[in-house]
Amino acid sequence: MKINSSFRRIIAIDPGFDRLGVAILDKEGQKETLIFSDCIISSRAESLSERIFFIGEQIEKIIKKHKPSEFAIEKLFFTTNQKTVMTVAEVRGVCLYMAKKYKLSVFEYSPPEIKVAITGYGRASKDDVSMMVFKIIKMDNEKKFLDDEIDAIAIGLTHSAIVKRI
Repeated sequence: MKINSSFRRIIAIDPGFDRLGVAILDKEGQKETLIFSDCIISSRAESLSERIFFIGEQIEKIIKKHKPSEFAIEKLFFTTNQKTVMTVAEVRGVCLYMAKKYKLSVFEYSPPEIKVAITGYGRASKDDVSMMVFKIIKMDNEKKFLDDEIDAIAIGLTHSAIVKRI
């Protein structure tokens, strides 16, 4: 896939129900810059619909503030816990809705695709991915990054590496 621009702003999402990782990266030439990253944490005290609404609101605020043009999200990884799969699927749905609402180009990546792009090995551990993310992109050493946030950055870096500019 090719994008017609030398400068690109990417929003990357690691979908989750309790914690959703989000990152904004700028890509200019061969250089990626981390603009923003965070975890959206929904309250377990709230109902399913309230939590999904909250996540949607937060994604919308981030899109409005940072104005990305490309949207990268991790594909759903099936586990044995069907309840978790269903709630993550619903969160992915609201995220994809927001991407289309703001006319973003949507790209989806599987966990093995992300691992290959970041580490060169499709069965790499989470620690391997995390270590490589910190080597690939300059990040604030003062900040404590949560796993979901690092995963979102990895998704953004994967998208940056796979999608070439014209």
